Amino acid sequence: MDLFNRNPITQIIPFDGDVLYYGKVLSDKKTLYYFERLMESITWEHDNAIIFGKLIVTKRKVAWYGDKPFDYTYSKTTKSALPWTKELLELKAIVEAKSGETYNSCLLNLYHNGSEGMAWHSDAEKDLKKNGAIASLSFGADRKFSFKHKESKQTVSILLEKGSLLIMKADTQTHWLHRLPPTKTVKTPRINLTFRTIVS
Repeated sequence: MDLFNRNPITQIIPFDGDVLYYGKVLSDKKTLYYFERLMESITWEHDNAIIFGKLIVTKRKVAWYGDKPFDYTYSKTTKSALPWTKELLELKAIVEAKSGETYNSCLLNLYHNGSEGMAWHSDAEKDLKKNGAIASLSFGADRKFSFKHKESKQTVSILLEKGSLLIMKADTQTHWLHRLPPTKTVKTPRINLTFRTIVS
């Protein structure tokens, strides 16, 4: 461990992939500033998913931005990326500098309170770069985030703090599921930015 690094990077999963937690990469002041700007400036929409042939509209809201109008299909619905906002480009530059990776798109999630979460899944859609890095930047409420190995069923959880950065890469999506479990203790909103690479 680097004693002079205030944010030592932690490996979260024990095998079959890389999940790196950088801790807080933004000051509390900047975190609050971006949280407020994202709430105001992003074109939020309720997410749609087709489950067992039935259209489900989630309470959670989402938005999809990118270098160009990339189509991204998940849960059997397709979104077309909007042009980057000033704030998203600033945050992308910070994430790229910290992670040493590059990204061309961002899926944003808005959870209004702890009752809203995300079920077990892996981000392995054909539109995504295979084994590419996915960077998760958190704002608002601190929330628990969990991983489960697809074969051994081993689980690992971490508290994602506001202003913190988590990177999933290598073959993590092949071997692990992840989720944001609902909780009754969180009453305030959380915004999560997941920077990704779409392949044409």
